Amino acid sequence: MKNKISNYWLCQIGGWSAYCIVYSFFYLSIRTKPHPYFLTSLVIDAILGVAVTHGMRYIIKSGSFMKLQLRKQGIYFLITTFAFAFIYAFLGVFIEDKIFNILGDQMKELSFLNKVVRISLGCFLFLTIWNLLYYIFHFVEKSRSHQMDKIRLESLVKELELKTIKSHINPHFIFNALNSIRALVDENPERARTAITELSNILRSSMHAENIETTTLEKELSIVKDYLALELIRFENRLNIEYSIDEDTLDQPVPPMMLQTLVENAIKHGVSKQINGGNIMIISDFKEDYHELIVQNSGQLNGSINAEGFGIASTYDRLNILFGEKAKFELKNIEGMVQARIIMPLKN
Repeated sequence: MKNKISNYWLCQIGGWSAYCIVYSFFYLSIRTKPHPYFLTSLVIDAILGVAVTHGMRYIIKSGSFMKLQLRKQGIYFLITTFAFAFIYAFLGVFIEDKIFNILGDQMKELSFLNKVVRISLGCFLFLTIWNLLYYIFHFVEKSRSHQMDKIRLESLVKELELKTIKSHINPHFIFNALNSIRALVDENPERARTAITELSNILRSSMHAENIETTTLEKELSIVKDYLALELIRFENRLNIEYSIDEDTLDQPVPPMMLQTLVENAIKHGVSKQINGGNIMIISDFKEDYHELIVQNSGQLNGSINAEGFGIASTYDRLNILFGEKAKFELKNIEGMVQARIIMPLKN
Protein backbone atom coordinates (compact mmCIF):
# COMPACT_ATOMS: atom_id res chain seq x y z
CA MET A 1 0.00 0.00 0.00
CA LYS A 2 1.40 3.37 -1.00
CA ASN A 3 2.27 5.87 1.70
CA LYS A 4 0.14 8.99 1.76
CA ILE A 5 1.78 12.41 1.34
CA SER A 6 2.07 14.08 4.73
CA ASN A 7 0.16 17.27 5.53
CA TYR A 8 3.48 19.12 5.73
CA TRP A 9 4.43 18.30 2.14
CA LEU A 10 0.92 18.99 0.89
CA CYS A 11 1.19 22.45 2.46
CA GLN A 12 4.69 22.99 1.05
CA ILE A 13 3.71 22.01 -2.48
CA GLY A 14 0.44 23.91 -2.31
CA GLY A 15 2.00 27.01 -0.77
CA TRP A 16 4.88 27.35 -3.20
CA SER A 17 2.62 26.57 -6.14
CA ALA A 18 0.37 29.41 -4.97
CA TYR A 19 3.47 31.61 -4.69
CA CYS A 20 4.31 30.93 -8.36
CA ILE A 21 0.74 31.53 -9.49
CA VAL A 22 0.40 34.84 -7.61
CA TYR A 23 3.76 36.17 -8.87
CA SER A 24 2.89 35.11 -12.42
CA PHE A 25 -0.45 36.90 -12.19
CA PHE A 26 1.11 40.18 -11.04
CA TYR A 27 3.90 39.89 -13.58
CA LEU A 28 1.47 39.39 -16.45
CA SER A 29 -1.02 42.04 -15.29
CA ILE A 30 1.08 44.96 -14.00
CA ARG A 31 4.64 44.55 -15.37
CA THR A 32 6.22 47.69 -16.84
CA LYS A 33 8.68 45.82 -19.04
CA PRO A 34 9.24 42.14 -19.77
CA HIS A 35 11.79 40.09 -17.87
CA PRO A 36 13.27 37.52 -20.30
CA TYR A 37 14.21 35.15 -17.50
CA PHE A 38 11.12 35.58 -15.34
CA LEU A 39 10.00 31.94 -15.47
CA THR A 40 13.50 30.60 -14.80
CA SER A 41 13.93 32.99 -11.87
CA LEU A 42 10.52 32.08 -10.47
CA VAL A 43 11.25 28.34 -10.59
CA ILE A 44 14.63 28.88 -8.90
CA ASP A 45 12.97 30.97 -6.17
CA ALA A 46 10.32 28.28 -5.57
CA ILE A 47 12.85 25.43 -5.41
CA LEU A 48 15.06 27.46 -3.08
CA GLY A 49 12.02 28.31 -0.99
CA VAL A 50 11.12 24.66 -0.52
CA ALA A 51 14.74 23.74 0.33
CA VAL A 52 15.35 26.65 2.72
CA THR A 53 12.02 26.38 4.58
CA HIS A 54 12.48 22.62 4.89
CA GLY A 55 15.92 23.23 6.40
CA MET A 56 14.42 25.82 8.75
CA ARG A 57 11.76 23.29 9.80
CA TYR A 58 14.51 20.74 10.51
CA ILE A 59 16.30 23.22 12.80
CA ILE A 60 13.05 24.09 14.61
CA LYS A 61 12.20 20.42 15.17
CA SER A 62 15.69 19.20 16.09
CA GLY A 63 16.12 22.13 18.48
CA SER A 64 12.67 21.48 20.03
CA PHE A 65 11.98 25.23 19.81
CA MET A 66 8.23 24.78 20.30
CA LYS A 67 8.78 23.08 23.67
CA LEU A 68 10.64 26.10 25.05
CA GLN A 69 9.17 28.92 27.10
CA LEU A 70 7.27 31.52 25.07
CA ARG A 71 9.95 34.20 25.51
CA LYS A 72 12.72 31.85 24.30
CA GLN A 73 10.52 30.73 21.43
CA GLY A 74 10.23 34.35 20.28
CA ILE A 75 14.01 34.88 20.42
CA TYR A 76 14.81 31.67 18.53
CA PHE A 77 12.04 32.46 16.07
CA LEU A 78 13.65 35.80 15.12
CA ILE A 79 17.20 34.42 15.02
CA THR A 80 16.21 31.44 12.86
CA THR A 81 14.16 33.58 10.48
CA PHE A 82 16.99 36.12 10.05
CA ALA A 83 19.57 33.38 9.47
CA PHE A 84 17.53 31.54 6.86
CA ALA A 85 16.47 34.74 5.14
CA PHE A 86 20.18 35.50 4.66
CA ILE A 87 20.82 31.92 3.44
CA TYR A 88 17.90 32.18 1.02
CA ALA A 89 19.14 35.51 -0.34
CA PHE A 90 22.77 34.32 -0.56
CA LEU A 91 21.86 31.18 -2.51
CA GLY A 92 19.43 33.07 -4.72
CA VAL A 93 21.95 35.76 -5.67
CA PHE A 94 24.73 33.23 -6.17
CA ILE A 95 22.64 31.00 -8.46
CA GLU A 96 20.91 33.74 -10.44
CA ASP A 97 23.85 36.14 -10.68
CA LYS A 98 26.99 34.02 -10.66
CA ILE A 99 25.73 30.87 -12.37
CA PHE A 100 22.84 31.84 -14.68
CA ASN A 101 23.43 35.61 -14.86
CA ILE A 102 19.71 36.31 -14.88
CA LEU A 103 19.42 38.79 -11.98
CA GLY A 104 17.36 41.90 -12.73
CA ASP A 105 19.11 44.94 -14.26
CA GLN A 106 18.42 47.13 -11.21
CA MET A 107 20.62 44.81 -9.12
CA LYS A 108 23.55 44.59 -11.54
CA GLU A 109 25.41 47.63 -10.23
CA LEU A 110 25.35 46.53 -6.56
CA SER A 111 28.04 44.50 -4.89
CA PHE A 112 27.38 40.86 -4.09
CA LEU A 113 26.96 41.58 -0.36
CA ASN A 114 24.57 44.50 -1.00
CA LYS A 115 22.48 42.28 -3.23
CA VAL A 116 22.28 39.62 -0.53
CA VAL A 117 21.36 42.17 2.18
CA ARG A 118 18.64 43.83 0.09
CA ILE A 119 17.07 40.55 -0.96
CA SER A 120 17.32 39.07 2.55
CA LEU A 121 15.13 41.88 3.94
CA GLY A 122 12.29 40.88 1.64
CA CYS A 123 12.94 37.20 2.38
CA PHE A 124 12.76 37.87 6.12
CA LEU A 125 9.17 39.11 5.81
CA PHE A 126 8.22 36.15 3.65
CA LEU A 127 9.87 33.59 5.95
CA THR A 128 8.26 35.25 8.98
CA ILE A 129 4.85 34.56 7.46
CA TRP A 130 5.90 30.97 6.71
CA ASN A 131 7.12 30.47 10.27
CA LEU A 132 3.97 31.97 11.78
CA LEU A 133 1.81 29.62 9.73
CA TYR A 134 4.01 26.67 10.76
CA TYR A 135 3.80 27.59 14.46
CA ILE A 136 0.04 28.18 14.31
CA PHE A 137 -0.52 24.83 12.56
CA HIS A 138 1.45 22.95 15.22
CA PHE A 139 -0.22 24.87 18.03
CA VAL A 140 -3.65 23.86 16.68
CA GLU A 141 -2.48 20.24 16.18
CA LYS A 142 -1.04 20.14 19.70
CA SER A 143 -4.26 21.56 21.17
CA ARG A 144 -6.35 19.04 19.24
CA SER A 145 -4.09 16.19 20.32
CA HIS A 146 -4.29 17.38 23.93
CA GLN A 147 -8.09 17.54 23.68
CA MET A 148 -8.24 14.02 22.25
CA ASP A 149 -5.98 12.73 25.03
CA LYS A 150 -8.24 14.44 27.55
CA ILE A 151 -11.33 12.81 26.02
CA ARG A 152 -9.64 9.39 26.04
CA LEU A 153 -8.62 9.88 29.66
CA GLU A 154 -12.14 10.94 30.68
CA SER A 155 -13.54 7.91 28.86
CA LEU A 156 -11.08 5.62 30.64
CA VAL A 157 -11.87 7.18 34.03
CA LYS A 158 -15.59 6.81 33.32
CA GLU A 159 -15.14 3.14 32.42
CA LEU A 160 -13.06 2.49 35.54
CA GLU A 161 -15.60 4.28 37.74
CA LEU A 162 -18.43 2.18 36.33
CA LYS A 163 -16.48 -1.04 36.85
CA THR A 164 -15.64 0.01 40.41
CA ILE A 165 -19.30 0.68 41.18
CA LYS A 166 -20.38 -2.64 39.67
CA SER A 167 -17.74 -4.52 41.62
CA HIS A 168 -19.48 -3.26 44.78
CA ILE A 169 -22.98 -4.09 43.56
CA ASN A 170 -22.62 -7.80 43.00
CA PRO A 171 -21.03 -8.85 46.34
CA HIS A 172 -23.57 -6.71 48.19
CA PHE A 173 -26.45 -8.35 46.36
CA ILE A 174 -25.06 -11.90 46.69
CA PHE A 175 -24.65 -11.53 50.45
CA ASN A 176 -28.31 -10.58 50.96
CA ALA A 177 -29.61 -13.24 48.56
CA LEU A 178 -27.61 -15.99 50.26
CA ASN A 179 -29.01 -14.96 53.63
CA SER A 180 -32.52 -15.49 52.29
CA ILE A 181 -31.65 -18.94 50.93
CA ARG A 182 -29.89 -19.98 54.11
CA ALA A 183 -33.09 -19.43 56.07
CA LEU A 184 -34.84 -22.03 53.86
CA VAL A 185 -32.30 -24.84 53.95
CA ASP A 186 -33.72 -26.58 57.04
CA GLU A 187 -37.36 -25.51 56.73
CA ASN A 188 -38.05 -26.22 53.07
CA PRO A 189 -35.20 -27.91 51.16
CA GLU A 190 -37.24 -28.12 47.95
CA ARG A 191 -37.87 -24.39 47.97
CA ALA A 192 -34.21 -23.82 48.83
CA ARG A 193 -33.18 -25.73 45.70
CA THR A 194 -35.57 -23.59 43.64
CA ALA A 195 -34.15 -20.47 45.27
CA ILE A 196 -30.62 -21.53 44.37
CA THR A 197 -31.75 -21.86 40.75
CA GLU A 198 -33.27 -18.36 40.92
CA LEU A 199 -30.04 -17.00 42.38
CA SER A 200 -28.07 -18.73 39.64
CA ASN A 201 -30.23 -17.00 37.03
CA ILE A 202 -29.63 -13.63 38.69
CA LEU A 203 -25.87 -14.16 38.88
CA ARG A 204 -25.77 -15.17 35.23
CA SER A 205 -27.59 -11.96 34.29
CA SER A 206 -25.38 -9.80 36.52
CA MET A 207 -22.20 -11.28 35.01
CA HIS A 208 -23.38 -10.19 31.56
CA ALA A 209 -24.17 -6.75 33.01
CA GLU A 210 -20.48 -6.24 33.92
CA ASN A 211 -19.62 -5.64 30.26
CA ILE A 212 -22.27 -3.05 29.44
CA GLU A 213 -23.06 0.48 30.58
CA THR A 214 -26.81 0.21 30.13
CA THR A 215 -29.41 -2.52 29.69
CA THR A 216 -33.10 -2.44 28.83
CA LEU A 217 -35.66 -1.95 31.57
CA GLU A 218 -37.21 -5.29 30.59
CA LYS A 219 -33.99 -7.16 31.41
CA GLU A 220 -33.49 -5.16 34.58
CA LEU A 221 -37.04 -5.95 35.72
CA SER A 222 -36.36 -9.65 35.16
CA ILE A 223 -33.46 -9.48 37.63
CA VAL A 224 -35.57 -7.49 40.11
CA LYS A 225 -38.40 -10.04 39.97
CA ASP A 226 -35.97 -12.89 40.65
CA TYR A 227 -34.56 -10.93 43.57
CA LEU A 228 -38.00 -10.20 45.01
CA ALA A 229 -38.94 -13.88 44.63
CA LEU A 230 -36.01 -14.66 46.93
CA GLU A 231 -37.04 -11.95 49.38
CA LEU A 232 -40.57 -13.37 49.55
CA ILE A 233 -39.01 -16.46 51.10
CA ARG A 234 -37.93 -14.34 54.06
CA PHE A 235 -40.95 -12.05 54.34
CA GLU A 236 -43.72 -14.40 53.11
CA ASN A 237 -47.05 -12.57 53.39
CA ARG A 238 -45.41 -9.60 55.09
CA LEU A 239 -44.20 -8.35 51.70
CA ASN A 240 -46.63 -7.06 49.09
CA ILE A 241 -45.27 -6.26 45.62
CA GLU A 242 -47.00 -4.15 42.97
CA TYR A 243 -45.95 -3.12 39.47
CA SER A 244 -47.16 -0.26 37.30
CA ILE A 245 -45.10 -0.55 34.15
CA ASP A 246 -45.86 1.20 30.87
CA GLU A 247 -44.93 -1.46 28.31
CA ASP A 248 -43.55 1.21 25.98
CA THR A 249 -40.80 1.90 28.54
CA LEU A 250 -39.50 -1.67 28.55
CA ASP A 251 -36.92 -0.95 25.85
CA GLN A 252 -35.58 2.19 27.53
CA PRO A 253 -31.91 2.06 28.68
CA VAL A 254 -31.17 1.92 32.41
CA PRO A 255 -27.89 1.28 34.29
CA PRO A 256 -27.67 -2.47 35.01
CA MET A 257 -28.41 -3.53 38.60
CA MET A 258 -29.45 0.02 39.58
CA LEU A 259 -33.16 -0.74 39.99
CA GLN A 260 -32.31 -3.92 41.88
CA THR A 261 -30.11 -1.90 44.23
CA LEU A 262 -32.93 0.57 44.92
CA VAL A 263 -35.40 -2.25 45.58
CA GLU A 264 -32.91 -3.93 47.88
CA ASN A 265 -32.40 -0.61 49.66
CA ALA A 266 -36.19 -0.19 50.02
CA ILE A 267 -36.52 -3.59 51.67
CA LYS A 268 -33.47 -3.23 53.91
CA HIS A 269 -34.25 0.28 55.22
CA GLY A 270 -38.03 0.33 54.78
CA VAL A 271 -40.03 -2.88 54.74
CA SER A 272 -37.73 -4.82 57.09
CA LYS A 273 -38.11 -2.07 59.71
CA GLN A 274 -41.91 -2.45 59.80
CA ILE A 275 -43.35 -4.92 62.31
CA ASN A 276 -46.06 -6.02 59.92
CA GLY A 277 -43.89 -5.82 56.81
CA GLY A 278 -44.91 -3.49 54.02
CA ASN A 279 -45.35 -2.75 50.34
CA ILE A 280 -43.01 -2.31 47.40
CA MET A 281 -44.31 -0.43 44.36
CA ILE A 282 -42.31 -0.19 41.13
CA ILE A 283 -43.46 2.37 38.55
CA SER A 284 -42.11 3.05 35.07
CA ASP A 285 -43.65 5.68 32.82
CA PHE A 286 -42.90 8.56 30.47
CA LYS A 287 -42.87 12.04 31.96
CA GLU A 288 -42.72 14.71 29.26
CA ASP A 289 -39.40 14.06 27.47
CA TYR A 290 -38.01 11.76 30.15
CA HIS A 291 -38.25 8.18 31.37
CA GLU A 292 -39.47 8.20 34.98
CA LEU A 293 -38.61 5.23 37.20
CA ILE A 294 -40.01 5.10 40.76
CA VAL A 295 -39.56 2.70 43.68
CA GLN A 296 -41.89 3.25 46.63
CA ASN A 297 -41.74 1.37 49.92
CA SER A 298 -43.48 1.42 53.29
CA GLY A 299 -41.75 3.49 55.97
CA GLN A 300 -40.47 7.01 56.46
CA LEU A 301 -37.15 8.73 56.18
CA ASN A 302 -35.91 9.79 59.58
CA GLY A 303 -33.81 12.95 59.58
CA SER A 304 -31.31 13.70 56.81
CA ILE A 305 -30.66 11.29 53.95
CA ASN A 306 -27.39 9.43 54.19
CA ALA A 307 -25.86 10.16 50.80
CA GLU A 308 -22.84 8.06 51.75
CA GLY A 309 -24.91 4.86 51.84
CA PHE A 310 -24.14 2.47 49.01
CA GLY A 311 -27.57 2.41 47.35
CA ILE A 312 -27.95 6.20 47.21
CA ALA A 313 -24.31 6.98 46.44
CA SER A 314 -24.06 4.41 43.64
CA THR A 315 -27.28 5.66 42.06
CA TYR A 316 -26.07 9.28 42.10
CA ASP A 317 -22.68 8.29 40.71
CA ARG A 318 -23.90 6.04 37.92
CA LEU A 319 -26.54 8.47 36.69
CA ASN A 320 -24.01 11.29 36.70
CA ILE A 321 -21.39 9.26 34.84
CA LEU A 322 -23.80 7.96 32.19
CA PHE A 323 -26.21 10.86 31.67
CA GLY A 324 -24.69 13.92 33.40
CA GLU A 325 -27.16 16.71 34.17
CA LYS A 326 -29.81 15.11 31.95
CA ALA A 327 -30.69 12.64 34.72
CA LYS A 328 -31.97 13.34 38.24
CA PHE A 329 -32.43 11.28 41.40
CA GLU A 330 -34.44 12.19 44.49
CA LEU A 331 -35.42 10.37 47.67
CA LYS A 332 -38.27 11.72 49.82
CA ASN A 333 -41.29 10.92 52.00
CA ILE A 334 -44.74 10.86 50.38
CA GLU A 335 -47.96 9.95 52.26
CA GLY A 336 -46.61 7.24 54.51
CA MET A 337 -44.17 5.92 51.89
CA VAL A 338 -40.60 6.55 50.88
CA GLN A 339 -40.14 7.31 47.20
CA ALA A 340 -36.96 6.93 45.16
CA ARG A 341 -37.53 8.73 41.85
CA ILE A 342 -35.25 8.74 38.84
CA ILE A 343 -35.69 10.57 35.56
CA MET A 344 -33.45 9.72 32.60
CA PRO A 345 -33.28 10.98 29.01
CA LEU A 346 -35.22 8.98 26.45
CA LYS A 347 -33.40 6.69 24.05
CA ASN A 348 -32.88 8.33 20.66
